[in-house]
Amino acid sequence: MSGGEPVRPDPGPVTAPDAPVLDVAGLSVAFRDGRGWREVVHGLDLSVAAGTCVAVVGESGSGKSVTARAVLGLAGAGARVRADRLDVAGADLRRADERDWRRMRGARAGLVLQDALVSLDPLRTIGREIGDPLRLHLRMPPAAARSRALELLELVGMPHPALTVDRRSGELSGGMRQRALIAAALALDPPLLIADEPTTALDVGVQARVLGLLEAARDRGTAVLLISHDLAVVSRMADRVVVLHDGRVVEQGPTAELLGDPRHPITRALIAAVPTEVPRGAPLSLAPHGADAATADRPPGPAPAATSAPGLPSSGPPGAPVTATRPPILEGLGLTKSFGSGPTRVLAVQDASFRIEPGRTLGLVGESGSGKSTLARLVLGLTAPDAGEVRLDGGPWTTLPERGRRPLRRRLGAVYQDAFGSFDPRWSVRRILRDALAAAGAETSDAAVAVLLDQVRLAPGVSAQHPLALSGGQRQRVAIARALAGSPDVLVCDEPVSALDATVQARVLDLLDEIQRERGLAMLFISHDLGVIRHMSDTIAVMRSGRIIEQGDAERVFTAPEHEATAALIRDSPRLVIRGPGSNR
Repeated sequence: MSGGEPVRPDPGPVTAPDAPVLDVAGLSVAFRDGRGWREVVHGLDLSVAAGTCVAVVGESGSGKSVTARAVLGLAGAGARVRADRLDVAGADLRRADERDWRRMRGARAGLVLQDALVSLDPLRTIGREIGDPLRLHLRMPPAAARSRALELLELVGMPHPALTVDRRSGELSGGMRQRALIAAALALDPPLLIADEPTTALDVGVQARVLGLLEAARDRGTAVLLISHDLAVVSRMADRVVVLHDGRVVEQGPTAELLGDPRHPITRALIAAVPTEVPRGAPLSLAPHGADAATADRPPGPAPAATSAPGLPSSGPPGAPVTATRPPILEGLGLTKSFGSGPTRVLAVQDASFRIEPGRTLGLVGESGSGKSTLARLVLGLTAPDAGEVRLDGGPWTTLPERGRRPLRRRLGAVYQDAFGSFDPRWSVRRILRDALAAAGAETSDAAVAVLLDQVRLAPGVSAQHPLALSGGQRQRVAIARALAGSPDVLVCDEPVSALDATVQARVLDLLDEIQRERGLAMLFISHDLGVIRHMSDTIAVMRSGRIIEQGDAERVFTAPEHEATAALIRDSPRLVIRGPGSNR
């Protein structure tokens, strides 16, 4: 690490030069439920050597995160963890008590989680967050700990470390919080770093910087265990890949070999689900696996025939030219929105213009803070622009008073990233959808609810369940059903799949494609994932500092970007690299 010799505490037992830093054999994890113990990880073997990265991949519920937490003694008070061997940096932790685990965490193993806002203490400054392990393990004086925290913040590329060190997590952007979390995990220079979905929901540029930090740690000799649903990230970082399904290893091997010639259906489904360079309109999902499909989704079948919503021209398959000569269904003209005043005024959106035709998708990309979500709120009429307007089907929309917009609101539906957070957890799916139907002035019978569920390929029985009982993919389908309740002409999707694993993401994206064909819907699709954007979009708009700096045909933007910022986004975006037998990528 920079700034002199590593400040690693005395680790006690140390590994032999050729021994793995993490060495696990026969790991089983079980949780108690009403019928006794339910095993979720079954006899898992796993090892990670110094200076290497091993990735654990699989669908939601496959046991990835449970495995990572069990290795750190964080499986939970209600968990039963057993192993034939559980060694971290030479220490046998099979019979470790809580005091042993506390001494090990930070010193022998650092942890980087997906949600840095939850992982960081909102009441402590970043300097305290990084410095406390130094004081606890090394008895380092506060001044020295602060100095070391500044060194670590510089190491992880934190902007303005001298200012950031005294700020709290709620005052930082997502990328800054993630870098602070990595700095804290590296504070004691542990021989093992466990990264559980460390780049999910980060924009392309920040994601590239975070991956660079993890690669630098690996190259310095740190063993890295990476948990990820993003195979593009895995193909970049990992030396070996372990594929889990239902808590069991179904396939493992060197990264290039496993991705290039997958043997197990689960592995093939994970690879097929990666949207990068899959043509517009081509399905991403193979035969469904896992709880999301098996418990409640309608059985898979051929895609419904393309039909048109009443009054709309036939749109054909996604990506097909619009045949009707009519105004765009949605148009933004010179939109500007600022927040604050005086020296603190921030121009969130500046003179943004765009158009979306019926049956077409405009993909909106840009770094965090570029104005994407503010533009979505302007489109939905949830925020009033300072200048410019949004026009709906050739008529006024944002210039109307709320009383005039109210009867038109059903023509715009919205699907957000956090479906669970957008639901009242006390309400059943039936009540959620009835409420949406009532707001649109539609029939609210059980039959109408069943129709909505059928449209998103969910079984009628889901209506009796509550959001907490549903998988992530099922919740997102319910969110789509709610958005369709008013038979909208336009669907605004703001990061609708960023929190989903690869195969569930693929099924949701395929579902949106099918619904677009069936209804002739126009979509504004916002995502930080350029692979998703390229697969889903007919046209693309790129935002930077509140401005749309480039827009045009999706393939043209990706293959011949005109703006350097667009080229940088494409360059920084991780790509699934597959080399080997049976590969067409």
